[in-house]
Amino acid sequence: MAMNHIKSLRGIMITKEAFRIVDQRTFATSTSKAKKGGKGGAAADAPKASSLSKEVKSTTVVGANILKDGADPKVLPDSEYPDWLWHLLDKRTALSELKRKNVRTLSYEELKRFVKLNNRAKIKENNSVKAKN
Repeated sequence: MAMNHIKSLRGIMITKEAFRIVDQRTFATSTSKAKKGGKGGAAADAPKASSLSKEVKSTTVVGANILKDGADPKVLPDSEYPDWLWHLLDKRTALSELKRKNVRTLSYEELKRFVKLNNRAKIKENNSVKAKN
């Protein structure tokens, strides 16, 4: 009886594995057939030059289209984008640097960030203390 259960479990596991293989999304690498194996394999794996012209690359956002029938969006002048967009990658001050400064001299944004990071650090510390017990 135990052997029957083991065989049925093996069948289920094989079915799940087959489903994972079938369910994986694959992408076509090129339209032409490439040679498999052989001595020229390393050269065939090298990246190919892009077929898009520099003009198209500088005027459109290539690969940003998510719609089936849509087209890639055009690049707009900088004045068309909101101001906050240009500050997304600015470095922010760390909690240790904010602790060194006088709390009364912090700007509103820095004070808000200090409170947020300080609360997060306290929560993490309390969680680690509780986890050890």
